[in-house]
Amino acid sequence: MSADSFRAYLRRLEETDDLVSIPESVSWDLEASAVTTLANRTDGEVPLFESIEETAIDAALVGDPYRGPRCRPWDHFALSFGLPAGLSGTAYYEAVVDRLRSPREPRVVDSDAAPCKEIVQTGTDVDLLSIPWPYIHQGDGGRYSNLQTVVAPDPETRWGHWSSHRMMIHDDALASLLFLAGEQAPNRYYYEYEPRDEPMPVAVVLGAEPAVQCSTEMWIPTGRSEAAFAGGLKDGPVDLVPCETNGLSVPATAELVIEGHVLPNERLDEGPFGDYFGYMNGPRRSMPVLTVDAITRRTEPRVPFCVEGTGVGYGQNSSSTLQTAAAGPDATLGLRAAGFDVTMAVPWRFTSRTVWVIATDRPYPGYLHELANFVFTTWGMLHIDFFVFVDADVDPLDPRAVLTAVSLEADPDADFHQFGLERMPKVPLNIYQTPDEKGSADVGTSKAKTAKAYIDATTDGPGAGESGDEDRRQRAQELLVDAGLSAEPFDLLAERRGEFE
Repeated sequence: MSADSFRAYLRRLEETDDLVSIPESVSWDLEASAVTTLANRTDGEVPLFESIEETAIDAALVGDPYRGPRCRPWDHFALSFGLPAGLSGTAYYEAVVDRLRSPREPRVVDSDAAPCKEIVQTGTDVDLLSIPWPYIHQGDGGRYSNLQTVVAPDPETRWGHWSSHRMMIHDDALASLLFLAGEQAPNRYYYEYEPRDEPMPVAVVLGAEPAVQCSTEMWIPTGRSEAAFAGGLKDGPVDLVPCETNGLSVPATAELVIEGHVLPNERLDEGPFGDYFGYMNGPRRSMPVLTVDAITRRTEPRVPFCVEGTGVGYGQNSSSTLQTAAAGPDATLGLRAAGFDVTMAVPWRFTSRTVWVIATDRPYPGYLHELANFVFTTWGMLHIDFFVFVDADVDPLDPRAVLTAVSLEADPDADFHQFGLERMPKVPLNIYQTPDEKGSADVGTSKAKTAKAYIDATTDGPGAGESGDEDRRQRAQELLVDAGLSAEPFDLLAERRGEFE
């Protein structure tokens, strides 16, 4: 059975000794994030901070709850989805892809059956500052909520659109949202609501069940419902409940829900912020304003947060793990559905939002360029700067295998390709841009445009992949398994891996 709430997920981590509760009082001002950073970098247990200083409500912070073990970042999600223990990365991807092929429509429940409605505050009772938002990095522009699901309207789906956008807290009822044009919810705001001078209703959901958090990182096609794909992922319907002040529906088992509207033609400062590149990202920018209409929550909410930046060089935080364990399998399924013979599409573990590795055969000249054209022109690829294409039998989750392919197969003269002719939108979070290049465009993208790039590290030459070579490799694998080794690591022994699982 899948974990049907954030709390059920935390209990599973506790049962496997992957969660540590800290009863001593800690500060939301850098201290909680410093402890979380240390846990991330040492591959330690996920910290749950039971007591937060100077907080008006009885709430806990959870530092990077979705971070997985260093060499197996998908393990905690496999646990939360009720998948077998010990799955290889390839087996985990195929299990998730299989579930995503069968979306499950959500189920609407009454407010009195929704844990996120235990306490309801509206109007003048709303107080954002009563919640222990962490101050994460020295030099951040403010306190942040950065591990959440933003629910926005979508006329093509009944349940709206779910995505992830960080939020900087300004006062008791105002925040700014990082809305970057090129992503679905910001596009709807910039190009539909704001031109009509109309506020856009949103709900910010914290502490949703793992399948919901995963769906916010996926490249769900326009017109399809993240809620249904989350149901497929957990192999059961997600419970939703109507908001108090708008027509949106939110996950019923969430820890905390902030209901509000993004105001048209109004901006507040946002940033700087220590972002996923591992550097303090600036300059300070103007971003759309969220005004809060209601806060609904559990009595003692557990508020998750992510220490961005600890993923660079480590692959160790919630953000990088979600890319590997959620976005990767979904992208693999999406590319297959588009007709490409892709074995796996995987974020590079150490720079998961800028570089991806795709394992695929190259059936004809120009195939990789067609594949690059498809992925670079989808909205989900706004953040990605380049791809590395490797052979279908290379494991994209194995950094050594990928670097070996680049070193041995990629000709610097012939196999490094610029794509896009400097006409593509550039994300202002990229550290290599100057402040002038980043600018302060009203729609959140950089003033400068960019080109993308890809590396062809696939095998090129006669004799590659001949059946005799594969037969000998399978024979070698069978000999090792017959001698007592597990079949799990071996790519040509699918049936025997099934026995292992």
